[in-house]
Amino acid sequence: MTRMNIQPKILRNSRTFSAACVSFVALLAVSAWPTVAAPATASKADARQTKTLQLPMRTDGPKTLDPAQGSTQYENIAISQIYETLLTFSYADPQKLEPLLLDGLPERSPDGLELTFKLKKGVKFHDADCFPGGKGRELITDDVFYSLKRLADKEYQFKNWWLLEGAIQGLDDFKTQQNADGKKFDYDAPVAGLIKINDHEFKILLTRPVFRFQYILTMFQTSIVPREAIEKYGKDFVYKAVGTGPFVLDRWQPKQSLTLVRNPNYHECRYPSREAWNEEDRRRRLHRPAGERVPFVDRMEFTMYNQEQPMWLQFQAGRLGYTEVPAEYFEEAFDKRTRELKPEIARRGVTAHKDVLLDFIFQGFNMEDSVLGGLAPERKALRQAIHLATDLDEINEAFYNGINAVFDGPIPVALDGHPEGGRTPMSYRGPDLQRARAKLVEAGWPEGRNARTGEQLVIRYYTSNSMLNQQQSEMLKRQIERLGVRFEPVLVDFSTLIEFCDNKKAPMFGFAWGSDYPDAENNLALFYSPNKSPGSNHYNYERAEYDALYEQILTMEPGPERTAVYERMRDMIIEDCPYVGSMGRTRFYLMSPWILNCRPTERMWTWLKYLDVDDSKR
Repeated sequence: MTRMNIQPKILRNSRTFSAACVSFVALLAVSAWPTVAAPATASKADARQTKTLQLPMRTDGPKTLDPAQGSTQYENIAISQIYETLLTFSYADPQKLEPLLLDGLPERSPDGLELTFKLKKGVKFHDADCFPGGKGRELITDDVFYSLKRLADKEYQFKNWWLLEGAIQGLDDFKTQQNADGKKFDYDAPVAGLIKINDHEFKILLTRPVFRFQYILTMFQTSIVPREAIEKYGKDFVYKAVGTGPFVLDRWQPKQSLTLVRNPNYHECRYPSREAWNEEDRRRRLHRPAGERVPFVDRMEFTMYNQEQPMWLQFQAGRLGYTEVPAEYFEEAFDKRTRELKPEIARRGVTAHKDVLLDFIFQGFNMEDSVLGGLAPERKALRQAIHLATDLDEINEAFYNGINAVFDGPIPVALDGHPEGGRTPMSYRGPDLQRARAKLVEAGWPEGRNARTGEQLVIRYYTSNSMLNQQQSEMLKRQIERLGVRFEPVLVDFSTLIEFCDNKKAPMFGFAWGSDYPDAENNLALFYSPNKSPGSNHYNYERAEYDALYEQILTMEPGPERTAVYERMRDMIIEDCPYVGSMGRTRFYLMSPWILNCRPTERMWTWLKYLDVDDSKR
């Protein structure tokens, strides 16, 4: 699961900034853009200098460095540099699966129920004091089984159990047995579907031929961890990190910064071959280090940015390798009509890349809330009314320069089940105030007041705390309060927002979901009732018919029949209205002249190990 904060645009008429402040920022922007330095002649001393890569991380960053307890994009970014999964997606072709800790892709039996794996030999955990003599040992089969079993341990609140539930033979029974009252969790207890052949070979037996299972093994929550570290550090493991990844934890200051250093014992991993890159990527010279061993940099330094302006100015000053382009600065860097980088910026050596996200931006309802939740007709009518009052097109224009895709349902653009043209016949997309007010009458809240008591409806809306989100919340407030409803935004840190959602304390909430893999099943899983909070179903949506269809699609191969079921599930969700939405973003990135091999993608975060720096161009 990849939960993301939403960073919208500051309204141009915002009272938060004075005209003088805006002018000052603009002056800084004009004067601060990095330029290409003349190539320097490298000396032997220069060659020995430490290569340091500085990168931004939006919001307050990760809350944990433990894969079993992570769920947000920011935890994904951090954990993917330190820990590794069995499989990943190719940097050159993000749709293509490739081995990471494996010596080749797993072998699949004809019936799809048996997968055979071979671990790559010579992979070692980071040196740490949890190992004898402080030296990291080799990764073995037992580590894989231990790491998967952790998701079944109530110690970790089953936060990511939804990934494995019902998938592996015997694992659900193991979970039930080991979490019985008064029983100590026994990681050595056997699981029928986890079969060890030797230290480097094993089989996993599935309960059914689940199409997505190999995708699950790319997700950072299934990263492999050493048992010794968990047992030594205990609850402090969330702040520790002992993996097999390309980088080792140096220092983490929560909500401020994260510093990693190159793993000197990293197993052999090479930059994608020339042939792996398409013609456009080769034209951008992304193939140049083809076949070279990675990682290239010695240090990776992340800085957390709750606000957009400091990140933008740091990039302009040449202190960050890349930056996402905040929407309020889009026209400073790009021509709004063509969406091409402005020539004067390109001449300074700055390059651009756009990444179409598998994105689902929403304002969700807690379906267990005493007022907003439930599937009774009057409860559905209330949520539909709020949806009909919301103007997503206005939000898109004001906060995203009109770039977002606005669509019905939870399935992002380009995936099976996405509605043609973005609309469905049962759409509740606003603004349609006449219909919204009629729905309020159906709901028993005419003009936003309880038909029996006259009490005004109050909606508390939780989102992450930033000046930008404050502005977007104010627009939502204006739109929804046209119905006579009182709308109260509550802004908290992103990590606190997720805590509120995990604990079902937010009646209405807003953030974004980035698909973990290119299949709409990943988005439809957000509404499967066994995935309720603290799992991925933060809406706490529960409908037996929907659950049955979800279980059906898990074993269906891609094709028209599966797509038809996707569409049926999509329309069911639209009608029940557990959220307001949705929109999908195209992320625009700018890259400094001194960062090499950079083609940002949010499909996975293992690609950061391929980056390099040229300090002569700083």
